[in-house]
Amino acid sequence: MTEPATGATTTATEPTGTAATATARSRTITGAVLEELGRDWPYADSKPITVSELQLDAPGPDELLVRIEAAGVCHSDLSVVDGNRPRPVPMLLGHEAAGIVEEVGAAASAAGFAVGDRVVTAFLPRCGDCDGCRTGGVMPCVPGTAANTAGTLFDGSIRLHRGGEPVHHHLGVSGFATHAVVDRRSAVVVGSDVPADVAAVLGCAVLTGGGAVVNAGAVQPGQDVVVVGLGGVGMAALITAVSLRHGRVIGVDAVPAKLDRARELGATAAMTPDEAVAAGLRAPLVVEAAGHPRAFETAFALTAPGGRTVTVGLPSPTALAQVSPLTITAEARTIVGSYLGSAVPSRDIPRYAELWREGRLPVEALISSHIALDEIAAAMDTLAEGRAIRQVIRF
Repeated sequence: MTEPATGATTTATEPTGTAATATARSRTITGAVLEELGRDWPYADSKPITVSELQLDAPGPDELLVRIEAAGVCHSDLSVVDGNRPRPVPMLLGHEAAGIVEEVGAAASAAGFAVGDRVVTAFLPRCGDCDGCRTGGVMPCVPGTAANTAGTLFDGSIRLHRGGEPVHHHLGVSGFATHAVVDRRSAVVVGSDVPADVAAVLGCAVLTGGGAVVNAGAVQPGQDVVVVGLGGVGMAALITAVSLRHGRVIGVDAVPAKLDRARELGATAAMTPDEAVAAGLRAPLVVEAAGHPRAFETAFALTAPGGRTVTVGLPSPTALAQVSPLTITAEARTIVGSYLGSAVPSRDIPRYAELWREGRLPVEALISSHIALDEIAAAMDTLAEGRAIRQVIRF
């Protein structure tokens, strides 16, 4: 592809994607917009989310226009809806998505993106230069986090509008829509052989759950892994641990159907929290992925002396858990907080995609259902009730 002049974008006008034309300033899209935080559950009745038409501006030099093919419904979306993670509204939700690049800004083109690429969105963009990025994934990117909190794209811009008023971006993605404009640092190219729904789940559930095991957990050959909380992220942690072929992998959850699914996906054993504690289960690595203080306490109780408790769940800001400081000291324990699996998306997503290609990481097995965009409120209710692993919107 010929690199455009600075500030221009390339766009596909034919199936081959080889033609370049000037782009319109904006296009009409359909998306799921959160209108108000903290409305009463069930959301199918209180209707905090509306599916409506919006205007989406053309991408800037560092940005991509992506036609969304699939988007996963994640607890991080629910945490905004229920008010546990306040964000500015109105906001177009969705952060775990995949799609096809339709327009490429000049700087994004120079960085290697092209029309026709299938990309996975990454909800924490990384500048590569700040103090956070220099930790190799341990800490979030400082400017990326600031943009996410403000509800903007990486450079502070807002590309979404409705009725002449701005609509905020969710985590730099806003993937619950027919199209999205994202910064190039919020996208990672995967091969066209990776199905869109699998690609979408790679971008959050697998990145977070897998990273809890590989990055934050630093699991070693022969070590057992216990995963507490078998939603999308927890089940992703479980299948990642299984793929490594180290020690035993044990799933812990209060929902019998999720325990059955964990066994089907290769867990050595699966049990309820009470059963695990009563059995005296202890492991050198325990991942907590439920986002609840009782789950954290269970994970800590199941961690062996000298072991590591990794927590990736996002509980309410007011939630408190009890642990024994003496136990931490006397048993040389480590508690590790891990956001986005301590991941560097450009490094880690290709690794997980390759494990999927090898047949070792059955990401498609994490998808409990496919839904339409207008079913998003009911999907939030299903998620809140703990009945889903990963619901994926198909466009």
